[in-house]
Amino acid sequence: RIVKTMGQKIAKLKPIDGFCAETGAAITLFASTMLGIPVSTTHTVTGAIMGVGSLRRLSAVRWGVAGRIIWAWILTIPCAAVISALAYVLTQ
Repeated sequence: RIVKTMGQKIAKLKPIDGFCAETGAAITLFASTMLGIPVSTTHTVTGAIMGVGSLRRLSAVRWGVAGRIIWAWILTIPCAAVISALAYVLTQ
């Protein structure tokens, strides 16, 4: 489901587009690793796909789908914190 969303629902990618997105994401991940910066591979690849899709034209990216993904990222950290806090309280 994730692969289908990434490759078809955010932006329709041709093979060369996928190659460019993956290459750009890989370069970003290597550079971040060399600098000691923690990054999410999923966020990096998703951003690369949005970037490649928007190079054709901005309307090529389905911003509604991209927006839902970004909101999920924003909500992930506070939700994980709340669940962790509840688990801590319940185990104490």
